Amino acid sequence: MEDNRGNDREEIFSKRVKAGKRTYFFDVKSTRSNDFYLTITESKRRLKDDGFVFEKHKLFLYKEDFAKFVEALQEAVDHVKDELMPDFDFSQFEKEESETEFDDELKWD
Repeated sequence: MEDNRGNDREEIFSKRVKAGKRTYFFDVKSTRSNDFYLTITESKRRLKDDGFVFEKHKLFLYKEDFAKFVEALQEAVDHVKDELMPDFDFSQFEKEESETEFDDELKWD
């Protein structure tokens, strides 16, 4: 079980991104000293025994790294689009996916 002591801060903002079998959560939280940081969580639904579990991986991103992170992410995405797959039509992925029956199970409590 994940130890969240000290990490259960109130969420200031949250955005959920559905991506096939994965869901990504972008959550802005505050520190005790009223500073802000971003957590990026990947949640994957897995079959276990006679039910389902959610495997979660979390990144913590602090304000001093926001610009570097966004720049590196954009460079990596641009490299795939422009250099590795220049003829591929990525516009098909720009549409919002419809909600699924499992949405309620993916909410954070």
